[in-house]
Amino acid sequence: MTTYKQLQHYIKTKHQVTVKTCWIAHAKEQLGLAIKASQRSSQGKPRVYPCPPDRLPLIREAFEHFHLL
Repeated sequence: MTTYKQLQHYIKTKHQVTVKTCWIAHAKEQLGLAIKASQRSSQGKPRVYPCPPDRLPLIREAFEHFHLL
């Protein structure tokens, strides 16, 4: 199972861009991937830090690299 840290490291080394874990979770939701429930989750409320549109392709590429898509 691929961790968020592995995804962040891949994106950082390949694109020299740092992504937040909340952006990864939001990208997973947008792409229809399952996410685990968090105890800190505020279900029903909008995300405080949604994934910026310019970072979504980078995260999607990382998902494809790790065979999550």
